[in-house]
Amino acid sequence: MAEAAPAAAAPPAKAPKKKSASKPKKTGPSVRDLIVKTVSASKERSGVSLAALKKALSAGGYDVEKNNSRVKLAIKSLVTNGTLVQTKGTGASGSFKLNKNCKAQKGSSQEEINIYCFIPQRLFSEPPT
Repeated sequence: MAEAAPAAAAPPAKAPKKKSASKPKKTGPSVRDLIVKTVSASKERSGVSLAALKKALSAGGYDVEKNNSRVKLAIKSLVTNGTLVQTKGTGASGSFKLNKNCKAQKGSSQEEINIYCFIPQRLFSEPPT
């Protein structure tokens, strides 16, 4: 009984976590902007199919295989938002075209209609020379 219990050894001090270098922010237009631009450039009467949209995005340098879920989510949100109209199919599949009669609530200004329709004017304006 004369033995004293050894004091519990303190756990070794952890080294402070190093902050990892933050990834550089991606520059360039968002996926939504690219989709709106692609659909607006199309001359098809029935709209642009999902496969043609992906092909046009990949031709423009966007990695569709890596960001397939982002493309689908962007399309779904643009349809829900009212910017795109789905002419065929359901969900993210089918054909899509721009919504020509995008109507906001009564008494709304032109700026509110543009915000509601989410058609960025910078996509259609010419770059300054």
